Amino acid sequence: MKPPTPMFRGANSCGSRPATGSRGLFHGVSALTLLALSGTWSCASSQVANPEEQIAQALAAAPEDKAEGARILGYATDGSVVELRAGTNDLVCLSSNPARENFSSSCYHESLEPYFARGRELDAEGASREDRYGIRFEEMRAGTLRMPVMSATQYIFDGSWDSETGTAEGRVRWVIYVPDATPQSTGLSLQPQEGGPWLMMKGTPGAHIMIMPPRGG
Repeated sequence: MKPPTPMFRGANSCGSRPATGSRGLFHGVSALTLLALSGTWSCASSQVANPEEQIAQALAAAPEDKAEGARILGYATDGSVVELRAGTNDLVCLSSNPARENFSSSCYHESLEPYFARGRELDAEGASREDRYGIRFEEMRAGTLRMPVMSATQYIFDGSWDSETGTAEGRVRWVIYVPDATPQSTGLSLQPQEGGPWLMMKGTPGAHIMIMPPRGG
């Protein structure tokens, strides 16, 4: 049986120095390179498995110029989401959920954290995918859940992680949240297209522009 899907429980910070270094975005991302970005990691809690690897996994999705100062979230052994490294810029990165079969880490603007944290909370409560969106949209319209006033970007790395070689293989896709946007207000198509942008969830608080790079790109 898979462990329960985690829920965000605040900043259970493990702490570290700011990171230094750089790396590429797509194929063959080396954990050694990514760990150079993560700085010196230390944590008083013993309830976080493989923290250095989780930091490396989270940074697989990060834009190169923002990786150094990104805040890093990961998973404790009880399934909760904890802070592995404090950030110094506006980017938050989350490692791949070990309870999921597929590898997918993500980074996003800090203004999106309440939206994603609420989604994790609803997921942990057993809400369906449709309900997770519906409940959050209702809460945003009611003003009880914060959403960015303008637009904010999420970077998602989809692929695989090889723990033996410390290498991530896959590609990054971009999600730009534009609350309540429509094809008329943006000029964007609703038709998915590889290598180009399209609009999803039109007219809702969760409306966003999806950009999927060409396969092999």
